[in-house]
Amino acid sequence: MTKGLFTQLEPSAIVRDIEQLVIRDRLVLTALIDIESSLVDGTIATVTALATSLQLELSIEQDVAESSTKKRDRIQIILLGSPLRPEAITRVAQELTERGANVDRIRRIASYPVTAILFEASGATTTSIRRALAQAAFETGADIAVQDAGLDRRGQHLVVMDVDSTVIQNEVIDLLAHEAGVLNEVASITERAMAGELDFAASLRERVALLKGLPVESIAKVRDKISLTPGARTLCRTLKTLGYRVCLVSGGFVEVISPIADDLGIDRLRANRLGVENGFLTGLVEGPIIDRLGKRQALEEFAAEFGIPMRRTIAIGDGANDIDMLEAAGLGVAFNAKAAARDAADTSVNVPYLDSVLYLLGITREDIEDADTLAGFVTPAPGL
Repeated sequence: MTKGLFTQLEPSAIVRDIEQLVIRDRLVLTALIDIESSLVDGTIATVTALATSLQLELSIEQDVAESSTKKRDRIQIILLGSPLRPEAITRVAQELTERGANVDRIRRIASYPVTAILFEASGATTTSIRRALAQAAFETGADIAVQDAGLDRRGQHLVVMDVDSTVIQNEVIDLLAHEAGVLNEVASITERAMAGELDFAASLRERVALLKGLPVESIAKVRDKISLTPGARTLCRTLKTLGYRVCLVSGGFVEVISPIADDLGIDRLRANRLGVENGFLTGLVEGPIIDRLGKRQALEEFAAEFGIPMRRTIAIGDGANDIDMLEAAGLGVAFNAKAAARDAADTSVNVPYLDSVLYLLGITREDIEDADTLAGFVTPAPGL
């Protein structure tokens, strides 16, 4: 069809734009062409005859001005659902239309473990669209992310993640408390702190004080009880293969988290340190406490160290002490988060697979599999 169309055009014609797309064995070909006015009728007749002979549908528009939308005005919207309902897709299209955006393309980028649909649009700003779609996400139960789609997205990115209840399914302090026999007391303080009801630094000191006298050997027992969040390995492995910098920041403890970070190939880790004396925990936290402000500072310092602009940073967390870094990052993602973190983030993920975040970044399932092939890794089932 492509060859046949262009052999029928007059030599004086100028091709301004062309796009070809195949969707489920259905070919869609569009072309924007400048042609002398005296040749328009003859060209239309020729192309119509060609389409008829090939049993193709044809649509022709005349006097169409080429879009002047600049690349910096292009945005992408990723819609996640498990399952994805029609009303969510309808709502996204409606919100874009009402704000003067043009939907240039819609395509599926993943079908498992969640369905992910990518909208490519132009003519609106990320700020105006993001605000509207945040409400749409809440009302439809879907997860929606809005980002710029310009050349800047091709630069190196930094991903900084919380650990407890994000990269891992556990709360480290609670595991230590279980070993010390003070789980109920510590768990109560943890819940209030993560909900934003208590100052994190003060509550951490209070909880660690309850661990005084716990043998250091208990730390190894705690490590053995830790479970990675489904998809954590795939997320980290894919990001690293694609050239992202991946860091962890935690209100937990280096002594427990460091081996996990090494196993996942993490670039940098920042967490609290437990005081130890004569083989027992002292009940004190050594050095500066990694709290809300500490997590944001870590994000900013990692970005400066790697020379990555803040607009190309992604922060992922679930609790109140993640709020500052979620707000500071170019894209803040609340992962199965508490209300305070969801309100502060640019988007939320409410499915149990951490690798679903990849789709919010526009990374397709095919990209994940290609990255695994490049790394010589056999792609596991989704969510591992």
